[in-house]
Amino acid sequence: MRSKWLILILILSLAINSAVLATVGYHYYRNVSTAPSAPCPMSPGDSHLYQSLGLSRVQLSKMEPLAQKFHARLAELGARMEEKKETLTDLLQKDSDPVSIENLRKEMAGIQDEIQKEVIVHIMESKKILDPDQQQRFFDLMRHSMTRAQSS
Repeated sequence: MRSKWLILILILSLAINSAVLATVGYHYYRNVSTAPSAPCPMSPGDSHLYQSLGLSRVQLSKMEPLAQKFHARLAELGARMEEKKETLTDLLQKDSDPVSIENLRKEMAGIQDEIQKEVIVHIMESKKILDPDQQQRFFDLMRHSMTRAQSS
């Protein structure tokens, strides 16, 4: 019985961490300022954080492919995580052995770790494109976004 509670707690923890990461990632790319920005070249009607930074054409030409690559990678990892969640639900429903469930949890944690690494690498690559004032605004917006996400 104790192992079932531990597994349940681990699953809840993973779900909460995934939700927080998804929320932070979502807000990271949303324009959190009230100033209007240009439409996102990758998905009309949507906006990304970098659009509120006043990027030059040269900076945009570097940022757009970087963002496209990043979003594609996150979509890939998100799809992998969804598959694992479905498998986990099946294992839990069937009262599978705790070892199988723990191995799957570790796989899910590995995917979550990959997502976090991708976000950090993307931020570092984006930072290289920005001038010092834009970097300051970028990190101010990130902080604001994370604060809003935590209070939601």
